[in-house]
Amino acid sequence: MTDERLTDPALDRLFRTARSYNAYLPKPVPEALLREIWALASQGPTAANSQPARVIWCTGDAARQQLAGLASAANARKILSAPVTAIIGMDYAFPDRLPELFPHVDARPWFTGSEAALHGAAMRNGTLQGAYLVLAARALGLDTGPMTGYDAAGVDAAFWAGTKVKTNFICSLGYGDPASLFGRLPRLSFEDATEIR
Repeated sequence: MTDERLTDPALDRLFRTARSYNAYLPKPVPEALLREIWALASQGPTAANSQPARVIWCTGDAARQQLAGLASAANARKILSAPVTAIIGMDYAFPDRLPELFPHVDARPWFTGSEAALHGAAMRNGTLQGAYLVLAARALGLDTGPMTGYDAAGVDAAFWAGTKVKTNFICSLGYGDPASLFGRLPRLSFEDATEIR
């Protein structure tokens, strides 16, 4: 491992100048790029390599219309403007894959002792993976717009029926329209949000 840090332009792209877009330019996102996003995002750490996130990439008109119909009016406009909206879900059956993903010990009992433990692990690690996906998309030149503001039960029924996956959040992906941006909102300072002990 090296202690070499990323360049300032790379840090800008991932964090400092990256924004959540409200509309997108009419430029398609190829499937190969979605595969590359997942290849990067899947490398991020999760507890016991559990990888509970599941993704549906809504790229076709029918899927985007269906998802938009389950979202708030403001979010529906974002979904219809974006060439892709990812539904990031959490698979509550993730322990079934642990013998494959974490083969050196049976980690299933770590997560299946209670509904609270299962839910906490799926939510925590699935959210981490969703964040990795956002950063991977940015790193590969796309703009993103993570959002809530949708009928979660409706999305689950429409997109995850017959599975143990529940929707965590959705995220539009594409080439952002700069005209859709608001001014950057303030962030908490180091002193306001952290402490060193």
